[in-house]
Amino acid sequence: MVPIDDSAGVPARLRLTVRGAVQGVGFRPYVYRLARGLALAGWVSNDPRGVVVEAEGPRAACEALQARLAPEAPPQAVVHDVAAEWIAPLGERTFEVRHSDAGGARSAVLLPDLATCPECLAESRTAGERRRGYPFTNCTNCGPRFSIIRDLPYDRPNTTMAGFPMCADCAREYADVSDRRFHAQPIACPACGPKLVFVRSSGTGGAIAGAPELEAAAASLLAGEIVALKGLGGYQLLCDATNAAAVTRLRERKARVGKPFALLCGTIEHVRAIAHADERATAELSSSATPIVLLPRRPDSGLAVAVAPGLSHLGVMLPATVLHHQLCAAVARPLVCTSGNLSDEPIAIADDEARERLGAIADAFLMHDRPIERHVDDSVGTFLADEFRLLRRARGYAPMPVRVKGDWPYVLAVGPHLKNTIALATGDQVFVSQHIGDLETHESMRAFERVIADFLRLYDATPAVIAHDLHPDYLSTRWALAHAAEFGARLEGVQHHHAHLASCLAEHGADGTALGVSWDGTGYGPDGTVWGGEFLRGDAAAYSRFAHLRTFSLPGGEAAVRDPRRTAVALLREVFGTTWRDRDDLAVVRAFSAAERSVLDRVMERSLGSPRTSSAGRLFDGLAALAGLGDATTYEGEAAMRFENAADPDERGAYPARVLAPEVSDGPLVVDWEPMLRDVLEDLARGVPPGTIAARAHGALARSIADVAGRANETRVALSGGCFQNRRLVESTRRALLDQGHEVLLHRFVPPNDGGISLGQAAVAAARAARND
Repeated sequence: MVPIDDSAGVPARLRLTVRGAVQGVGFRPYVYRLARGLALAGWVSNDPRGVVVEAEGPRAACEALQARLAPEAPPQAVVHDVAAEWIAPLGERTFEVRHSDAGGARSAVLLPDLATCPECLAESRTAGERRRGYPFTNCTNCGPRFSIIRDLPYDRPNTTMAGFPMCADCAREYADVSDRRFHAQPIACPACGPKLVFVRSSGTGGAIAGAPELEAAAASLLAGEIVALKGLGGYQLLCDATNAAAVTRLRERKARVGKPFALLCGTIEHVRAIAHADERATAELSSSATPIVLLPRRPDSGLAVAVAPGLSHLGVMLPATVLHHQLCAAVARPLVCTSGNLSDEPIAIADDEARERLGAIADAFLMHDRPIERHVDDSVGTFLADEFRLLRRARGYAPMPVRVKGDWPYVLAVGPHLKNTIALATGDQVFVSQHIGDLETHESMRAFERVIADFLRLYDATPAVIAHDLHPDYLSTRWALAHAAEFGARLEGVQHHHAHLASCLAEHGADGTALGVSWDGTGYGPDGTVWGGEFLRGDAAAYSRFAHLRTFSLPGGEAAVRDPRRTAVALLREVFGTTWRDRDDLAVVRAFSAAERSVLDRVMERSLGSPRTSSAGRLFDGLAALAGLGDATTYEGEAAMRFENAADPDERGAYPARVLAPEVSDGPLVVDWEPMLRDVLEDLARGVPPGTIAARAHGALARSIADVAGRANETRVALSGGCFQNRRLVESTRRALLDQGHEVLLHRFVPPNDGGISLGQAAVAAARAARND
C-alpha cells in the first residue's frame, strides 16, 4: 500500500496505473463495478500505457480498491503491475467510465485473439437469440483483438470494425456497464456486423444455387473439394481429412510434399476419436488460445495416410470462432486446416490477394467482409518434460510480452532467416511478434517489413539499437544493415547460438551465468564454420564456447540438408577416410554410384562447397539415414523427426560417447560421436531394428550433454535450439541433468527453435548496452 498521512473521515484520492493485458478484456467495467461497490467516486480510462483509475472516497475504501484490483480481475486480463499515487481530492460524487486517452508513452499490452467463450457459443446455438447462427458472435471475453487493431488505445475506431456502425441493439449493449458486451470493441450482430460470402474459384462454376454460404462450404468439403476459409488471422485451407484424394490434391497444389498437416476437430470427443488427449491436453486445446497441440495418434483414426505420413503424433486444434464451430458441425468429420499460402510464403489476409494467390489451390472460398489488419498463423505446442511448450507462437499468444528485469532501451531485434519473428524491447517488456516464417520469398520479406513497421508504429518507437544475426547473407541481417541509419540506431550483431542461450535465460528471468546447450541445424560460427552443436558458458552479455560436437563435412552444403545420405557418408569418411567408398554393406553408400562416390570424396577432400559443421541437427540427419529412416527430405528436420519417431520407447540402452580434450590450448572440449557411430554400424550389421538404434543414439547424446555439464562448473543448464523440440532427447537429457543436481531451463512460451532468436538478440543487445553505460 502507498502510505498517506490522513485523518479519519477526510476524503482521499488515489491514482492507479495498471499495466498488462488490461484492454479489451472488460477491465474498465470491472473497475466501475468494484468502485461503485466500495462507494467510491472518480473515473477509469484506457490510455496507451494500460488502464488509469482515479478513485476518491474514504482512505480505507481506496486501499481496498487497490488491494482487490489484480486478484479479482477479469479472467482474460493479465495484470503486470499497479502503480499507486495519492493525489489531492477533487470532490467528485460519481464514478464513470471515460473515453480513452490517446496521448502519452505507449506500453499497453495488446491482447491476442481469443477463442469463442462458452456464453457466446451457447448464444449462437440458442433459438430466439438475435445472434443465433451468427458466425461473428463475440463479447468482452472473446473474439478478435490483435488481428484487427490498427492503433492504440484499443477502441473500436482504432480497429477494422470501424467500418461497421453499431445498430441500436448493439449500441445499447456496448453502453450498458452491466452487459458482458460493455465496450466490447468487435461487437456485432446480423443487422450490423460482417457477413459471409461463398464464391467458387475462377473458372470452376458458380455458387451452389439456393444454399446458404456456410452450407455451401460444407457441401464443397464433403464433396472432396478444397475450401479457403477466411479465419481470424488470415486464410486457411481446408479439406476432408478422411478423404485421401482430397488430402493428396491439397499437397500437390500447395507444393507441400511431406510436412504434416494440422487438423481441426469440432469437439474434444472428435479429437479423442483420432488422438489420445488427456486432461492436460484438453485444457490447452480448450483454452482461449486454442493452439494446435501435438498428440499421439490413434491407429484406427480413419485419417488419410497423407495427413501426417510416417509420424506418430498429430497436430490437432479446436475451433477458434463461431464460424469454425459451425463449419465443423456441418461437416461432422476432422478437417485438414493449414495456412492459406504456398510453401515459403506468408499466410494471405486480403481478399483480392487470397483469390490471386490461392485460386489455383482452392476450389472455393468462404470469405467475409471484416478486414484483417495483420497476419496471425495458428500457434503450435506440445507436451515436453511435463509442461505444455510452444513450438510456434502466434494466434492466442502474440504479442503478449516477455517481462524482463531492468529498464531496457528501445531495441529492435530482427530475428533469423528461418522461422523468423521480430522483437521490440522497451523498458521491462519485450514484445515478440507473431510467427513470420522463412524469409525465402519476396512475399515473406514484405510480411517481415510490415511487421516491423507495425510494431514501431503501434508503440511509437524509434529503436536505439537494432540487433541482428551475424550471418551476413541472412535477409534479416541485410535489412538491419540497410535501415539502421534511418533510425539513428546502433547495430548489434549477435551470434546465433548465443541468442538461443540468452532467449532461454530471458524467458526465465534468470540472473547469472549458465551452460547453454544450443543444438540446432545451422548457425553462423565466428570461426568460419557452421555451428549447431554448441555448449556455451555465459549470460546475455558475453559467452565462451565451452564445448561442441566433433565437426564433419556437409558435402554440397544445402544439398546435404536435402539429402541426409550425403551427411551419412560424410560421417563415415570422417571416421574411415576414403575407404567409406568400399562399404557396399551400407545402404547409404550403395545409394551412390562409384562415380558419384568419387565426386563426393573429392568435394569433401577439397572442401568445395562442403563447409565444416558441428551441427547436432545434421548429425541426427546422418544417423537417420544410416538407420534407413531418412533419404531425401521435403522439409526442414524431416529426417530427424523420423529418427525420433522411430525410437523404441522401451529401449533404455545408450551408445558410448566421449568428451575429448581441447583440440587447441584453451579451446573448447569436443564431444566425439565416433564411438556411437561405430556401434551403430555394428548394430546394423547384426540386424538390430532401427527403433533400437534410434533409442540408443538418443541416449548417447543425452549422456554426452550431462557429461559436458558435469565438467562446466555451472549449476544451471539452459537447453535451447530446434533439436530440443525432440521429446526423446529433451526428457532423457533433463533426467540425466537433474540426477546430477543441475537446474534445467527449458523454453515454455517462446519457442526453443529459431522462433525464439529475436528475444535472445534483444536480450544480448540490452545487456551489452547496460555493460557499456
